[in-house]
Amino acid sequence: MTTQTLTYTQFIPAPIEEVWSFFSNPANLKKITPPDMQFTIVSRPETTELFEGMRISYRLAPLLNLPVGWVTQITSVDKPVMFEDEQVEGPYEYWHHKHTFTAVEGGVRMTDRISYRLPYGAVGEMIDTLVIHRRLEEVFAYRRRRISEIFGIGQEV
Repeated sequence: MTTQTLTYTQFIPAPIEEVWSFFSNPANLKKITPPDMQFTIVSRPETTELFEGMRISYRLAPLLNLPVGWVTQITSVDKPVMFEDEQVEGPYEYWHHKHTFTAVEGGVRMTDRISYRLPYGAVGEMIDTLVIHRRLEEVFAYRRRRISEIFGIGQEV
């Protein structure tokens, strides 16, 4: 299967330090994940400060209520403008997520760039087309709504 890339951008009407504090704290991921995914952090370091090499283990049910284990590792941190995580164990053959925060007038432009690849070649491509891509779109649409509820709806100037 070829690597797929999705990019989502959202304006957040808050100072970059506040936005960074929220998104760099793994405990807040549950607040922006659809409840039907039953997202739970299984283990993570006690700190709320991200660091390169940090591993976080999750349990979630992304499809058909089937539980999946997932371990990500923080591979790069540039506080307060960017961090990246990659799947170490989980359902994808490859998963890389880059979170970028750019201070702009009146707030922050946040960009999520996800690159992923499913296993199983042509079968994986078909599963992506029929299910996975759509589910990721739903997850990030939910995140957009929750982020607007948490930070307020602003308009980039």
